[in-house]
Amino acid sequence: MAREVGLRARLADVSTRRSTIDSLAALAALFFLGLPSITVTGSLGQPGGAAAVAAGIVMPVALAWRRSRPAASAATVYAAALVHLIAGAVVIPADVLVLVALYSVTIYGPVWARRAGLAGALAGAVLLPLAAGYTYGPPAPAAVATMSFGVGGVVLAVWGLAIMRRGRVERLAALEERARRLEVERDQQARIGAAAERARIAREMHDVVAHSLSVVIAQADGGRYAAATDPAAAERALVTIGQTGRDALADIRRILGVLRQEDEDGGALLPQPTGSDLDALVGQVRAAGLPVSLVRTGAERPLPAGAGLALYRIVQEALTNTLKHAGPAARATVHLQWSPGAVAVQVDDDGRGASALDDGQGHGLLGMRERAALYGGTVDAGPRPGGGFRVQARLPLDGSAAGAGAPGGDRAAAAAPGADRAATAPGAHRAEAAPGAGRPAAGGAGRMPPGPVRPAAAPEAGGPARAGGAGTAPAAAPWRQP
Repeated sequence: MAREVGLRARLADVSTRRSTIDSLAALAALFFLGLPSITVTGSLGQPGGAAAVAAGIVMPVALAWRRSRPAASAATVYAAALVHLIAGAVVIPADVLVLVALYSVTIYGPVWARRAGLAGALAGAVLLPLAAGYTYGPPAPAAVATMSFGVGGVVLAVWGLAIMRRGRVERLAALEERARRLEVERDQQARIGAAAERARIAREMHDVVAHSLSVVIAQADGGRYAAATDPAAAERALVTIGQTGRDALADIRRILGVLRQEDEDGGALLPQPTGSDLDALVGQVRAAGLPVSLVRTGAERPLPAGAGLALYRIVQEALTNTLKHAGPAARATVHLQWSPGAVAVQVDDDGRGASALDDGQGHGLLGMRERAALYGGTVDAGPRPGGGFRVQARLPLDGSAAGAGAPGGDRAAAAAPGADRAATAPGAHRAEAAPGAGRPAAGGAGRMPPGPVRPAAAPEAGGPARAGGAGTAPAAAPWRQP
């Protein structure tokens, strides 16, 4: 019973199935061809009986490795047949295995082995009638020719069938290899897609959480400072905190809902922000206590949804970092410049700049650069000479590779009071100016409610640009004082 189970297991296992089938075939050949060869040789008293008996055992056994080592198997069968032929036993039943060996070596053996197998079998077709004439008396030339051509025809027929079978085996092997490669490529693409999706979701979650928490912290600190002198401002701060938290929770639920969505029609989703929502973003950040103005130059054009979202997130992250690190009396200016081939945005503040400390665990600047790179754009960020921080981003509108430039620093400086006209060092980072410090996490998608804690107007920006939002920058909120 155990042997039967072991045999079934070997037949079920792909790695041992061939060797098991060949071993069973060799055992059957030994029983049906080897034993009759021994019996016939002994009963007829043919010369070369010992060689025939040995050949009747060796030739079937050699079939056990006809597919694993086809050249060695065919050589063993051919040698055994030649030995008993020379010894005087011209034909035995096991000689049929010569054709099996030729078939096997032609299918599974290398080119040289199948050619040698064909040549050996044809040589045997010539030697067989000659050996018969030598043993049993000289035959007629016509009989020799007939026997040689007959055996040679059988050999060629078997060889032709083996060639056809070999072509089919090679095609199946090629298809299996192709399927294996496609499976590997599919798994690789799935892993790459999953990694890209994880990075995208991480950016969205990072935007939601980081920006919302930054605003909540600023409002909480402001409410604490204003509680003693301006209870109404403290109450407005608490209202803003609550609304910001609810909006952030709604955004997180939207993201998680997309992850859990099984059908395309289930659940209404809020639209993603675009470049046209910058006015609302500036108003929300201004309501959080940061004096900020929005300046536009050039002819505005509609942006694709993805590029508009990237532009919105870059500005949101830059303003969030200003809110976190610029200091209590900082001001910010967002300059949006449209050109025929690109849209550029520059966010300047007059805060701490290179002296701002950081926890070194944020991914804000990296997230901005990744978003811009998806659309062929660039992002440069770093401290401004003379104080403050500047973020410059450029997104091409015609699909061309992004250049290194960002909005003109001079025009932005003219539009932003207190902005420095000097260009920033490309690729600069706050951590580079302050060793051990890194920019914090990127600003997020959580949208601020419209209820401002500090209703005030911003001074209008000069120059040809038009001011966005309220138009003038309010004075610093009382809770932003040290």
